[in-house]
Amino acid sequence: MENDIAKTVLHEDVLAIQTIYRQLISSWNEMNGEAYAELFTADGSIVGFDGSHANSRKEIYDHLSGIFADHAPARFVTIIREVRLLSPSVGLLRAVAGMVPRNEKEINPKTNAIQSLVAVKKERHFMIALFQNTPAAFHGREEDAKKLTKELQEQFQKESR
Repeated sequence: MENDIAKTVLHEDVLAIQTIYRQLISSWNEMNGEAYAELFTADGSIVGFDGSHANSRKEIYDHLSGIFADHAPARFVTIIREVRLLSPSVGLLRAVAGMVPRNEKEINPKTNAIQSLVAVKKERHFMIALFQNTPAAFHGREEDAKKLTKELQEQFQKESR
């Protein structure tokens, strides 16, 4: 009985981490910097695709507000690869991501990324402590890059139905 309760709690925590990640991606795709920043702890951090970073909910908001004010950035298409609980109050999510420019239908392979998210439980709810978006360059491994682009394109088509 106790073991079943522990499994249920673990499953609920994994689902909560997946949900907060999906909310993060959704807020990016909706160009909503406020909703995006609110998913982070007060001292949360992001590391962007280009290496830029922001530390604190306010810096994250300011950073994204500038991007969204001047651009209509491509939309993310993501596939969660793993969610792992590192402790009862810390989880790690790993995903792959591609980007589809707005009003287009094809993944831009140059913007494929590996994403990592560290979530911490605060008052029974998970919040993001760190989100990192790293280029999936696969230097010297062109087949791996093509395989990822194909997989992300299939995910985009599935989501577009």
